[in-house]
Amino acid sequence: MKEEYLKWYSPNLGIEIETLVFGHAGHPVIVFPSTKGRHHEAKDFGLIESARWFLEQGLIKIYCPDSVDAHSWYNRSIHPANRIKNHLWYDKFILEEIVNPIRHNHGHAKVAVAGASFGGFHATNFAFRHPELVSHLFSMSGAYETKSFLDGYYDDSVYFTSPMDYMPNNNHPDLWNMKIVLGVGEWDICLKANQDMAALLSSKNIPHWYDLRKWAKHDWPLWKQMFPHYLSLIHQ
Repeated sequence: MKEEYLKWYSPNLGIEIETLVFGHAGHPVIVFPSTKGRHHEAKDFGLIESARWFLEQGLIKIYCPDSVDAHSWYNRSIHPANRIKNHLWYDKFILEEIVNPIRHNHGHAKVAVAGASFGGFHATNFAFRHPELVSHLFSMSGAYETKSFLDGYYDDSVYFTSPMDYMPNNNHPDLWNMKIVLGVGEWDICLKANQDMAALLSSKNIPHWYDLRKWAKHDWPLWKQMFPHYLSLIHQ
């Protein structure tokens, strides 16, 4: 299984960013780390190992970038407006420095995005903000609103970074073409968040799979079961 380490100065973020890339060919899958996670998290917790067969077969290629959560949603030392601004720069970084190079250099019109816990939020938010670029969304125990991070502050930027807020009015046609999976455990702390998002998607007749796993909680053993199952959907 090929592994590549990348490090560069991000003009969008103004800091050095690290990324791990796994596999030699196949459909690109961007895996966002969980809360304040780093590029090596998915490897450290066995998520990459769970996808080994797909990687070795050349069916997928996984990109694991750093997060900047510590500078955005979780940075209580700065004004909420600046927390959102830092996240929007991250969104621009993912778009311009990860997704666009993949599309231009490897001939893929769209990428898949995935993540667990707060990584599920990142994957979902990116997919729903840029549906023309995303073929598959695999959210594992994700959350879908950001107001709780912002101490009561609200403006247009909050609206457009909180999927539960903007999705009712989001009618981009590519949303109906995306393969969407919302996976969650029966004892998951994000169970209601996924029930609510599934209901919202159903109300708009957006196709999706709400995957409720019995006797499972919000943790890596669940996500390592989910991830290879979801990857198997890419080439169906």
